[in-house]
Amino acid sequence: MPLYQFRCAACGPFDRTFPMATVPDAAGCPTCASAARRQITGPRLAHGATAAMCLLDATKRSASEPAVVTGPRPGVVRNPTPTTANPLHRTLPRP
Repeated sequence: MPLYQFRCAACGPFDRTFPMATVPDAAGCPTCASAARRQITGPRLAHGATAAMCLLDATKRSASEPAVVTGPRPGVVRNPTPTTANPLHRTLPRP
């Protein structure tokens, strides 16, 4: 069922669902029970909490707010740089 927005003069906007064939021009406000007129709004195609929507939002957010890595993940052990015991390697120039 579609979601329609109504606006109460005293309480402000609220949403209600109605079948498309029976949507009224006015509905009772859930707070004060006065008549609230139906508002004309744009379609809410981007509202939702599905996994796909969350993934799209995270992808868009990462373009302007990239995640900063401060260190390795917990539980990940990093192997130290291997060192050699050959005494001839000590005479080589260091980078």
